[in-house]
Amino acid sequence: MSESATANRETLGFQTEVKQLLHLMIHSLYSNKEIFLRELVSNASDACDKLRFEALNNAALYGDDSELKIRVAFDKAARTVTISDNGIGLSRDEAVAHLGTIAKSGTKEFFSALTGDQAKDAHLIGQFGVGFYSSFIVADKVTVISRRAGIESNQAVRWESAGEGEYTVEMVEKAGRGTDVILHLRDGEDDFLGGWKLKSIIRKYSDHITLPIVMKKEEWKDGEQVETDEDETVNQANALWVRSKSDITDEQYTEFYKHVAHDFEDPLCWTHARVEGKQEYTQLLYIPARAPFDMWDRNARHGIKLYVRRVFIMDDAEQLMPLYLRFVRGVVDSADLPLNVSREILQQSKDIDNIRSGCTRKVLSMLEGIANSDEAADKEKYAKFWEAFGAVLKEGVGEDHANKDKIAGLIRFASTQGDGDKQVVSLADYIARMKDGQEKIYYVTADSFNAAKNSPHLEIFKKKGIEVLLLSDRVDEWVVGHLTEFEGKQLQSVAKGGLDLGKLEDEAEKQEAEKAADEYKELLEKVKTALGDRVKDVRVTYRLTDSPSCLVSDEHDPSGNLARLLKAAGQKAPDVKPILEINPQHPAVMRLKYEEARFDDWAALLFEQATLAEGGQLDDPAGFVKRINDLMMALSVK
Repeated sequence: MSESATANRETLGFQTEVKQLLHLMIHSLYSNKEIFLRELVSNASDACDKLRFEALNNAALYGDDSELKIRVAFDKAARTVTISDNGIGLSRDEAVAHLGTIAKSGTKEFFSALTGDQAKDAHLIGQFGVGFYSSFIVADKVTVISRRAGIESNQAVRWESAGEGEYTVEMVEKAGRGTDVILHLRDGEDDFLGGWKLKSIIRKYSDHITLPIVMKKEEWKDGEQVETDEDETVNQANALWVRSKSDITDEQYTEFYKHVAHDFEDPLCWTHARVEGKQEYTQLLYIPARAPFDMWDRNARHGIKLYVRRVFIMDDAEQLMPLYLRFVRGVVDSADLPLNVSREILQQSKDIDNIRSGCTRKVLSMLEGIANSDEAADKEKYAKFWEAFGAVLKEGVGEDHANKDKIAGLIRFASTQGDGDKQVVSLADYIARMKDGQEKIYYVTADSFNAAKNSPHLEIFKKKGIEVLLLSDRVDEWVVGHLTEFEGKQLQSVAKGGLDLGKLEDEAEKQEAEKAADEYKELLEKVKTALGDRVKDVRVTYRLTDSPSCLVSDEHDPSGNLARLLKAAGQKAPDVKPILEINPQHPAVMRLKYEEARFDDWAALLFEQATLAEGGQLDDPAGFVKRINDLMMALSVK
């Protein structure tokens, strides 16, 4: 090797997370080794798609090579398998960024989730889009030679690694644009050094890819197969989504999903339809079985690929799916949009808006189909969907007014009559179980399920056997802020405003409450004076049966839980005071009527206990502890 070549080579260390990832790969994380070929072919397909996209505005990128293809070759003597494409290629910086690091946020969360369980780990790695590293399942060394499209010279980058702690990068020459990935196979992996084996894997996993995948044709000679100089296309090389649904098997749908979503797990369900009329387009949309690692990043790129007449236009076209459906993967192929649609999308196009609306309705209808099905398999499928994506779907109540009622029908909640903390109760289920005379859907919000389940606000509802929805997801405050009614029934927080049970409250209870309010009028004023500006008001309640006090928000004020969420998010919460309600039947409240010496301490204690019971924080925890100790000592002396 020449001195100039040696001087040109640079040795770099892998990002720590990649070292861990390679260790998992090399130790046979995957039970199905052949998926390495699927991943590398998918990456090659993506590289060609990216070239098509960039060439829409710069046709010169094609040069004299406009026929995009993927080539798979093997060399028995050198014990290598090579996957080549004439796509966009990589620059030196891109090779370092994409192959030497995981260029995404969330790597810490990714590796904290690894458990050693092979199926789960493989799934996680698939979610991170790092299929390139699956090369090390079968290879003890990987060489990548890539030349970026648009570079006039033959300058290319050579990246090489043995899958350990380091990799080398150097500049070399390459005749044409694109990328060659050369796998130097490990001992014992000779099965992949045969045309029949490689072709069968391609037909199994990559038959749907729209680009031709070519290999050298083989023929029998002297009792063994040998390569000829003639190329043959191994895959069907036509878009799966343009074929009739009756011609596509479930296995083909599943394998296409794994290609388009870069996922290792089968999808939960999918919908495939051709829309005709004023606008013509085909949609093939999938719902994954599990949530991606970055699902809560609302700025993350989405999973819909846009084609126009089978020509790739844009990856992750967020304009085709609303944010609350950001977990959906798939393709949309339009027959009407202009090929320069990538510029129009940024300016908002009415055609794109119509496609977005159609795709949204299709996904929601698919979810309705399994959510309302009586089949046990569909019920299990929807439960799995809800566990993975329910909290994200809830965002749609406030973001998609046109489909708000449809989304509301898909939402599931935990409830006082539900199965523990599982969110299995729909609003329709709740209404079907409402008591005679009940006019509202009651709910309570809290920052955890246990806080909601044990809220003192539920006491009268438990006594009367009235079901209450238990809302503990962070997004639930957003939901009830926008969803005020469902099927004509108003949603009512049990912790806001004056409690009105309507026909569920008998006349005797009303009279007793009015009597207590009159009897404790003087005491209420005294407590209010003692608490000062810590409360908006103090009043008697009958929503409590066991607790001495609780805090409620005024009818049009934000709930205490919402105020805490806003503060935790660094946002300014409205400066509103809670209302303290006291239970006139509780001994602690009855004692206050005759307390003189330490009245202010007892009043403060009622307020602080109510604050803690609803999940709030005390301004002066040390003062609260001292007050408790002092009162306990005073009682013991007596």
